[in-house]
Amino acid sequence: MLTAIAGVAGHADSPSAELSRAETNYAAVAYDWRNVRVGGGGFTPGIVFSPVEPGLAWLRSDMGGAYRWDAKALRWWPLQDQVSESSYMGIESIAADPVDPGTVYLAAGMNWAAPSAIFRSADYGKTWRVTPVPFRMGGNEDGRGLGERLAIDPFDHNRLFFGSRHQGLWRSTDAGTSWAPVSSFPLPGLGLPAKPHQTHGGLSFVVFDPRVQGRMFAGSADPGLRHLFRSDDGGQTWQAVPGGPPSDLLPVKAAAGRDGVLTVTLCNGIGPNGITRGAVWRYDPESGEWRDVTPIKGPGAPEGGYMGVAVSASDPQTLAVSTVDRGKPVDTVWLSHDGGEHWDALYERSVRDVSATPFLDFDGKANFGHWIAGLAIDPFDANHAAYVTGATVYATDELDKPGTMHWAPWTAGIEQTAIITLVSPTGGAHLVSGFGDISGFRHDDFNASPPHMHLNPFLANTNTLDYAGRAPKVMVRSGNIHAPVVPDTSLAWSADGGASWTRLYVPEGKAHADGSPRPEQTGDAAITVSADGSAFLVETDQPQLTRDRGAHWQPVSGLPGRVRVTADKMDPRRFYAVDFAKGRIVRSDDGGAHFHAVAGRGLPADLSAARSHNREAPPPLLAEPGRAGALWFNLEGALWRSADFGESWTRTGEAIAIEHYGLGKAAPGHAVPALYALGTAHGLRAIWRSVDGGRGWIRINDNAHQWGLRIRVISGDPRVFGRVYIGTDGRGLIYGDPAEGRK
Repeated sequence: MLTAIAGVAGHADSPSAELSRAETNYAAVAYDWRNVRVGGGGFTPGIVFSPVEPGLAWLRSDMGGAYRWDAKALRWWPLQDQVSESSYMGIESIAADPVDPGTVYLAAGMNWAAPSAIFRSADYGKTWRVTPVPFRMGGNEDGRGLGERLAIDPFDHNRLFFGSRHQGLWRSTDAGTSWAPVSSFPLPGLGLPAKPHQTHGGLSFVVFDPRVQGRMFAGSADPGLRHLFRSDDGGQTWQAVPGGPPSDLLPVKAAAGRDGVLTVTLCNGIGPNGITRGAVWRYDPESGEWRDVTPIKGPGAPEGGYMGVAVSASDPQTLAVSTVDRGKPVDTVWLSHDGGEHWDALYERSVRDVSATPFLDFDGKANFGHWIAGLAIDPFDANHAAYVTGATVYATDELDKPGTMHWAPWTAGIEQTAIITLVSPTGGAHLVSGFGDISGFRHDDFNASPPHMHLNPFLANTNTLDYAGRAPKVMVRSGNIHAPVVPDTSLAWSADGGASWTRLYVPEGKAHADGSPRPEQTGDAAITVSADGSAFLVETDQPQLTRDRGAHWQPVSGLPGRVRVTADKMDPRRFYAVDFAKGRIVRSDDGGAHFHAVAGRGLPADLSAARSHNREAPPPLLAEPGRAGALWFNLEGALWRSADFGESWTRTGEAIAIEHYGLGKAAPGHAVPALYALGTAHGLRAIWRSVDGGRGWIRINDNAHQWGLRIRVISGDPRVFGRVYIGTDGRGLIYGDPAEGRK
């Protein structure tokens, strides 16, 4: 089955894809969509230069799709914003055609339990032919730095091979239109994993010898005695390559020079974490000889492995390899000009200018990086090289120059981050965000990377954000780090709208009988601020309230533990929450000290569906900015509204099933806030807007702007009608405004 996907995604001037469903089924309005700039921010495991066109490069990310470098525009273009299938945003491998520069292939699939496909474009990624395939992938699983698994025969560019994780080696002879397993390959694969969150390394790379027709290699990163396999007849027959590295080291990447010699990086795991040992070996297919060229070996070698590998197209003796998981002293790129006899550790003479993305300096001056899985040397300029990290892509134009080597982020146009939460306050910056891995930012200028992320404390993930409706400079946040327990505090507050933060400490709660950490230790305790900014309420096992910025605390009565509390945006006395166990709405009328049940007339008796055990889930209950007692409630996709502090509720309509929603400034002539939602209406999952309280909905995104529909949070702007903010899971922060002069 083939699917055609059209449209260049990623910038406001690109033409929209032709709609696949008749627009007569629903109303739609044109929007301009742009990224809020951060710059990079996430893991892009593979970078590939075109072998036939100068200035052309391709980049794959683990959950935000693929990118193309535009040398004229000096930026990267996202290539899959038109995709609506979430799984296709995880790119397992990328292959640039060795004959036609405009032809490129993507192996797309987020994990083994999700759909997978081969994408092919013949016009630089403007349009795609999508072929669903039966072999599963893991674009966002362990081992995503391996590869490249997808390879094109340089002597017949209609022939492709793909080394799968679980189901052996596959071949296409018709430019990726159809695929069949290579039954002669010795390793059929270990099969699909038995449990979620498990995976296999599988066949880690496929590499063709550029000199000899029919000669190719495949590496296996599964346990076994043999890990490198060779074919001399175009993949018809295969033999294990004898000798070489120890069998407990897995080949993770390989590159062949113009002399045909294969350079292989090896690790004792598939990464990107957990690798403690590695090596670099070279194999000469003419002599059959192996050579260990590991930069540092022996008992004194630092912990960690080797992953990235590149060979200069102009000089096959010029090699570069990267370390991975080498925390002491630091991960680095090693450079050799004599085929691996001698190596130069580039971190020792490198400096980085991160002024374009200053958040990289959050923990002192940015170091060389981590998770350096992708590494490439420009085939048309041996001085131009790039490597990826877990947070950015670095490039230099001085690879062959002696002395200090300068690197800078190569990320213009790349927004590869996961957004957990965001708020658009009634004053101050129009947007404050909470990210995964890089905490989040106050966004004063949507076109510039923010000067710093949320600090004091630094919490890798910001899980909740709230602002005081009548004093919007007062904000609070909660979050966690990548460890079971936050060592200091998981809470903070700001007096300047998120520009700076102060640590907030809550009293130590009662120990759990099973020994598990308390919510305030893990980042599971959300925090809410009253409308006037005077009171903070923390949703611990026994909820706690402070009216003096944490100097003193008091227990909250009548409020169940571990629920999401919503503060009225106008009345500082009022707080609201859903008591899931008893199926009722509870409210505080005394600034959060005591909660009591409200009538909740009109609501279903069972409210348990609104409960979430995920600390990153958006709250189901929202309060309107600008009007006291005005509430909105999402229950199983149905939206309910109250105008009397939760005493009575009305369902807004049944035309849409809502996943996430948010409020914005009312449309001219309307009293109710504009509503924005990710949901399904008329059988179409899309982004929708309502200006009449949810009675009617119009689609505001189009088929060129879907971002895999990997959307975690959505909100309008209380000061700008029509503006909507979307927090994606992999394509960063996106905002949209109605297109001027268009209907």
